[in-house]
Amino acid sequence: MKTIVFAGSMALLGTLLGTRLAIRLLVEKGYGQLIRDDGPTTHHVKRGTPTMGGLVIMAAVLVAYFGSHLLTWTLPSASAVLVLFLFTGLGVVGFLDDFIKISKQRSLGLRSKAKIAGQSIVAIVFALLALQFPDERNVTPLSPAISFLRDITWLDELPVLVVVLWVMLLIAAASNGVNLTDGLDGLAAGTCVMIFGAYALINIWQYNQSCAYTASAGPKCYEVRDPYDLAVVAIALAGACFGFLWWNAEPAKIFMGDTGSLSLGGALAGMAIFTRTELLLLIIGGLLVIEVGSVILQTSYFKLTRRLTGTPRRLFKMTPFHHHFELLNWAQVTIVMRFWIIAGLFVSAGLGIFYAEWVAGT
Repeated sequence: MKTIVFAGSMALLGTLLGTRLAIRLLVEKGYGQLIRDDGPTTHHVKRGTPTMGGLVIMAAVLVAYFGSHLLTWTLPSASAVLVLFLFTGLGVVGFLDDFIKISKQRSLGLRSKAKIAGQSIVAIVFALLALQFPDERNVTPLSPAISFLRDITWLDELPVLVVVLWVMLLIAAASNGVNLTDGLDGLAAGTCVMIFGAYALINIWQYNQSCAYTASAGPKCYEVRDPYDLAVVAIALAGACFGFLWWNAEPAKIFMGDTGSLSLGGALAGMAIFTRTELLLLIIGGLLVIEVGSVILQTSYFKLTRRLTGTPRRLFKMTPFHHHFELLNWAQVTIVMRFWIIAGLFVSAGLGIFYAEWVAGT
């Protein structure tokens, strides 16, 4: 447990102290957020707020993970390093997007095709590498199956191409989910604290009930690789987001930008994939599903009504969903607090389902 405690503490202190320095540096460089004209008018006051705070989160997590292993003199695992590769790779894509916005003084960064291409390349490399590195039980970080609470028996041994496409879908969904949720001060950061905290608990439980330790594991052991080290990564991510939230809460002194949202979404997908809880992510990350779903529903309904009636209509005043409530004149802090409550309920439900399956033994 020492490694987990060290990683969480170092990541928390890293963002808590490091973000203040980053704010000062970004202000000096003039790296401020540009606000889209088609967004809520209340956001115009945020113009110029330092962005790319995700760089601090990334640095804190990487230093915390490798620093905690150095302090405990233990070796990193293949699974943890792969999650950090995905985390960093998508963070680089997000950084390029943020940097283009700032350097060219426009609200849109990378072109959509370039952004998708970057995410896809990182996801493909991650998936192919994750199918390698079997341990002494021949268990690889990535299972060639689709999972809910464990691998689904009738969806195992899928072809490599299908597995890679499935991983690409999960990574795209999770990274864009966090990206869309990151629209109000503290909303994405606070939500990620809860979700990564949940995955830290899941990994610790899977470690205690791992099939690698048959003497202590129960009859429903988990066939996963490196759960303890994944818990180290998860708690580092939760701690980094928690420390960043001190500066990102309303009124935000800094934004995480796409650098933060894409990297955190990628790490979230990696956690779900390696813990064999891919479909459970729909419940644990229920708030992200709502945010993404609102955009899909809004776009589909707009196009459908335009085709059928000639007059396009909207289901919501604006999407993602939190903007709908802004236009209903809800205070930003009220929206964030209530969305955090919703996120917490989803996380609690997901953990409850995960534990109930083990207790029931079915």
